[in-house]
Amino acid sequence: MSLRIHLSTLGCRVNQSETEDMARQLAAAGHVLVRDPARADLLLVNTCAVTSEAERKSRHRLRALGRANPSAHIVAVGCAATLDPQGLAGLPGVLQVLPNAAKERIADVAAVVPCSPAGPTCAGDEKRATPRTRALVKVQDGCDQRCTYCIVPRLRGPARSRPVEEVLLQVSQRVAAGCREIVLTGVNLSAYGRDLGLEQGLTRLVEAILAQTALPRLRLSSVEPWGLDDDFFALWADRRLCRQLHLPLQAGCDETLRRMGRRTTTAEYARLVQAARAAAPDLALTTDLLVGFPGEDEPAFAESAAFVERMGFARLHVFPFSPRPGTPAARMAGQVSPAVRWERARRMQALGARLAEQFGERFVGQEMNVLWERVRADGLWVGLTDNYLRVVACSPTTLHNRITATRLIATRKEILIGEVQE
Repeated sequence: MSLRIHLSTLGCRVNQSETEDMARQLAAAGHVLVRDPARADLLLVNTCAVTSEAERKSRHRLRALGRANPSAHIVAVGCAATLDPQGLAGLPGVLQVLPNAAKERIADVAAVVPCSPAGPTCAGDEKRATPRTRALVKVQDGCDQRCTYCIVPRLRGPARSRPVEEVLLQVSQRVAAGCREIVLTGVNLSAYGRDLGLEQGLTRLVEAILAQTALPRLRLSSVEPWGLDDDFFALWADRRLCRQLHLPLQAGCDETLRRMGRRTTTAEYARLVQAARAAAPDLALTTDLLVGFPGEDEPAFAESAAFVERMGFARLHVFPFSPRPGTPAARMAGQVSPAVRWERARRMQALGARLAEQFGERFVGQEMNVLWERVRADGLWVGLTDNYLRVVACSPTTLHNRITATRLIATRKEILIGEVQE
């Protein structure tokens, strides 16, 4: 029986990649994917629980979708569903709550949902299962690292990798479908291949993709800042590898890093940054920061902020510390009050906005290649350079899914204004 299914995602790129895979499974099984939740028979929510705020947003999304379509059945899947299945099952309209592992058999789950057969959809309401511009490809799941604040190993299990040949096949399929850029995702990309017995597995995987596919652009998502050698940084000799590296820092204070259980110091991190920028000039270095960690006083926070400024990040993802059940950090002495956590998060976000603007200003007057993704309501096209600059431009013709030379002429906060060079 064919169903109308609306997919909703919260959280990280791994979740987004898994939702894309679920969409393909469901479309292949004959179901219709719809943008409007009010027209769906089934509302499928891929939840997140990495922080208490993410868990709260997952619950809010489930309730909001239930209000938008009271007659639809709701299936909650993912990390929040794994962490608190009973709590989510008690929400109005929730028919099933499934752990992360169920994502791999989501078409079987949909097959037993008691919904009416799908009728015709409204024009423009049907949603493509495969994005044509950029695609997320998950190559790894789980984590063996035990950061004291992190609940992900409990939700995702041990580190495990997909075989290189399987990844190559999926990348080739996405390229054949029209994707111009692939983003490799994983819970811990640095661990890729260890369970397969591969030395420097991530490096070997990237080398294979660049050598054996016709992919125009390859981007890495988050890569933990350890276990990276000279061979890894040599990958940027191929200009198809996007000049962006997301190295999660979490704190710029060594004592805080020690309490977090992070396997690095600020000095070691700085050496990686230096190696990366030497290999890829104009690299966009982006990072995650966790502020208000137990024991972080004002001098420690100031030390973190000073280190962040010295590194000159192109973009920051800032999170106030969120005590997660069962983690050592939730039981640590020196808990920082929620008000102070959020105040520090706002200060670090302001620093991140300033650094992002400074990074963008460096490229005004230059000509760079932009992959165009979509057109805004005001008619401006939106795209990305390989080093993660967001660009908008006018064009009398469609730019969708094209890579064009574009002169960057001005900045507007964190967005650059471009002129397409036809």
